[in-house]
Amino acid sequence: MLKSQKIREIAPELDPLRLGTGWKPEDLGKPQILIESSFGDSHPGSTHLLELSQEAKKGAAAEGGYGARYFCTDICDGEAQGHDGINYSLASRDMMTNMMEIHAGATPFDGGVFIASCDKSMPAHLMAMGRINIPSVAVPGGVMDAGPDLLTLEQIGAYSAMCQRGEISPEKLEYYKQHACPSCGACSFMGTASTMQIMAEALGLALPGSALLPATGEKLRQYAFEAGRQAVRLARKGLTPDKIVTMESFENAIMVHAAISGSTNSLLHLPAIAREFGLSIDGDTFDRLHRGAHYLLDIRPAGRWPAQYFYYAGGVPRIMEEIRSMLHLDVMTVTGKTLGENLEELKKNGYYQEGEAHLKQLGLCREDVIRPFDRPFGTDGSIAVLKGNLAPEGAVVKHTVVPRAMFQATLRARPFDCEEDAIHAVLTHEIRPGDAVIIRYEGPAGSGMPEMFYTTEAIASDEELGASIALLTDGRFSGASKGPAVGHISPEAAQGGPIALVEEGDLIRLDIPGRRLDLVGVDNREMEPAQVEEILAERSRHWKPRPSRYEKGVLKLFADRAVSPMKGGYME
Repeated sequence: MLKSQKIREIAPELDPLRLGTGWKPEDLGKPQILIESSFGDSHPGSTHLLELSQEAKKGAAAEGGYGARYFCTDICDGEAQGHDGINYSLASRDMMTNMMEIHAGATPFDGGVFIASCDKSMPAHLMAMGRINIPSVAVPGGVMDAGPDLLTLEQIGAYSAMCQRGEISPEKLEYYKQHACPSCGACSFMGTASTMQIMAEALGLALPGSALLPATGEKLRQYAFEAGRQAVRLARKGLTPDKIVTMESFENAIMVHAAISGSTNSLLHLPAIAREFGLSIDGDTFDRLHRGAHYLLDIRPAGRWPAQYFYYAGGVPRIMEEIRSMLHLDVMTVTGKTLGENLEELKKNGYYQEGEAHLKQLGLCREDVIRPFDRPFGTDGSIAVLKGNLAPEGAVVKHTVVPRAMFQATLRARPFDCEEDAIHAVLTHEIRPGDAVIIRYEGPAGSGMPEMFYTTEAIASDEELGASIALLTDGRFSGASKGPAVGHISPEAAQGGPIALVEEGDLIRLDIPGRRLDLVGVDNREMEPAQVEEILAERSRHWKPRPSRYEKGVLKLFADRAVSPMKGGYME
């Protein structure tokens, strides 16, 4: 017997309440499907999801089920930038997961469809799928179109910094602002939103070929409809997410992450998702799998093209075909078939032909967007996890967007205790070539772990500084960030990590090939490692914790309970 029917037997109020909601008597005995989405007028990535929820509901009905729409609206990291709103971003992921758990736990369903697009909503829905563990399908909400001259939102931060430096006019900046987001959908670059849509499919939790479809296109609606149907089929089979997702599924996802030069925020999200499936991955897992991985994708911010071109070139299936030799092809997926079976079926049903027609109209071919395996941009993945006396638990850098000149460098420490002071120093040219801009007390316990997006854009858009300084932080970066940026430094400053002990004039050595991040001297003078350790120990004895920035509310809960960023930054 389906779970929903068991509950009907013991809860006599359930039927009349659902009839009052609009259900018909004949609907009550059908497989009941929870349709979760982050719909809301909150931002372009969620404003269109009501329509997809409705399509999923129709799909469930077509398969003999009944769908009930529930909503947990997300916030937009872009709209939260530049003020304390961004401090709520990472915490919102866990709160959304909790709310979806409540939805499913209070009124049990037989299956689910989980629809989301963006930075925290997509990982939250995947976390919820693991925690709730009812037969379910994820629906990635698609990507927006690029603007005129392929303008995309991640360029606005750089243009804003250029305007502040007087390099472009306010009128030019206003033009860019008014044309960067021409439609609904996730932002059209390989930021966290696009990356996590791809991760949903790479994990086997979304239908093959469904990630990063044009949000305004009919194909996305067809996928939402089919997801509703498939959720009913899975409910009847009892195929739950924990029977689909394994450690091999996560290894596949990380290999895809390496091939696409995915967002560093995935190092927060994939470990948090894995935890909900009873699995354990961390930064070291990423570093191990990225070594030797082939980086193939020419999509911004590391590449040339907007994210909408990803689907045209074949999307996740084409990436998987190229790195096929590095994948576990026998893992199960929400189709009820293995990954290998899905890939073979796509080749037979003409999946690739429509996208190739789009590329032909643009004067491009598939290899202009997704390179073949034997002609990669690089063979060391796209991220590296660094360790050393400045980051004993690790730190992350997206080396595909770091100038080669900064792969190995010894830099002068310029520590700042908040982002606002750091960006002011960058924009007013207080920061000089050879400096290491250190932004601390911005980790989960310090301030909620906001993005350092504006500072990274100010540096990357400065031709001189972008190739001669590094940004080091216990906070994180936008998936759109580029340039010499190292984040997630752990332990964080608020917990007494070594980053809290750095002083003006200390020497920091960044060694990406060697996977090291170390303090190597003081007063602009290099020293022996034992001497450095003695100095850090002495400074630690005099370090005093700062009072928490938050005395109540969500950020107080998050600051008190979040684990290290290198473990996923989730709340225990």
